[in-house]
Amino acid sequence: MQKEIDILENDIRDQYSGVLETLLRDHTTQQNIFWATENYHYLGESYAFAAPILPELITGDKGNIIMPRVQKDKEMQQSRVRDMAEVFTPSWICNAQNNLIDNAWFGRENVFNIETTNPDGSHSWTVFSNKITFQEGKTWKHYVRDTRLEMTCGEAPYITSRYDTTTGEFIPIQKRIGLLDRKLRVISENVDKSDEWLEAAQTAYRNTYAFEWQGDSLLLAREAMLYTFIENYEQKFGKQPLLKSIQYIAYIISWNVWQMDGLKGVVPNSCGDRKTIVHDLFEENEIINSCEGCKSDNIHKHNGVYCLIKDWGVKDLETGKKGKKIRFVDLIKK
Repeated sequence: MQKEIDILENDIRDQYSGVLETLLRDHTTQQNIFWATENYHYLGESYAFAAPILPELITGDKGNIIMPRVQKDKEMQQSRVRDMAEVFTPSWICNAQNNLIDNAWFGRENVFNIETTNPDGSHSWTVFSNKITFQEGKTWKHYVRDTRLEMTCGEAPYITSRYDTTTGEFIPIQKRIGLLDRKLRVISENVDKSDEWLEAAQTAYRNTYAFEWQGDSLLLAREAMLYTFIENYEQKFGKQPLLKSIQYIAYIISWNVWQMDGLKGVVPNSCGDRKTIVHDLFEENEIINSCEGCKSDNIHKHNGVYCLIKDWGVKDLETGKKGKKIRFVDLIKK
C-alpha cells in the first residue's frame, strides 16, 4: 500500500476490480457524479461542468488529472477559492473541533489526544496510546454507531486525516484524528477477529456521512475513506481485506458521501426555470415557472432533484433489506 497522499485512480482500477466505478456512482441520479466545476474544461467537452466523471477520463495517461488541492497549481487553488469559496482546514483545527464533539459524547476532555502548541507557534497534538475507556451506560459499540456528518466536506479532512490538506503531510494511522479514524481505532482496540472487525467497520461507515458540491473533491473524499479502511485492516491483521469487503465498503461510501448543493439539498445546478407549453383554440403560449425555493430561500420548495441517502437501520419496503432510501431534505425540519 502506497504512503503517498495522492491515491491514483489507475491503482484503484488495477488492484480493485469494479471499485472505481462504484466510487464514481451517484445514487440519486443513477448516473455518475459530475465535475460541477469549470477547472477542467480546457481538456474538452467531456470535462465540462455538467459532464459525468467517467473512469476513462481519469485513468490511463489521464491518471493524474484529479489530485488533492495541495498538489494543484496555485492558479487553480486561487480560482476555486474565488469561485466556490473553497477553503481547507489544517488538521490541528479539525482535531480541535472533533475533540469538542468527543468531549460532549464522553462527558470528559482529552479522550484521544491532547492539543499542543509548539515553541515555534505551530499547533499539533499528542495521542494517548492507552485503550479508550467508556463511561457507564456507553460502550465502544455505541460510539461506532453514533451518527456523524461532515458538511461541504471537500476532501473530508474531518472524517479521515490521511494527510493534512493544507501541507500535504502524510499522517500515520496511529496519529489520525478524523471522525472515522477514531471509530476504527476503537474497533481495533476491542475486536481481534477479522469477521467481527469487518462487521464493526461496516457499521462505522454506515454511520458516517458527508456531502460535497465539486465532483473531483467528492471523489478524493470517497477514495480517502476507502483507503482508510484498507490501511486500518492491514495494520490490524497484516494483510489486505478481501476484494468483496473492499467493494462493499466502497458501496456504503457511494451512498453516504454524496454530491449535493448544501444550501438547497438538491443535485448541484438542478434548480431552474421550467417551461410549460399551454395550448388554447387559437395559439400556443409558453409559461415560465421559476424555482419557488430559490426565490423564497426555502430549502423545501426547490424544483431541482432532491438528493437521496440511505438510512441503513430501516428496511426498504421495495427490497425488504435494511437501507431505506430517504431524501436528505426530509431530515431538515420545516
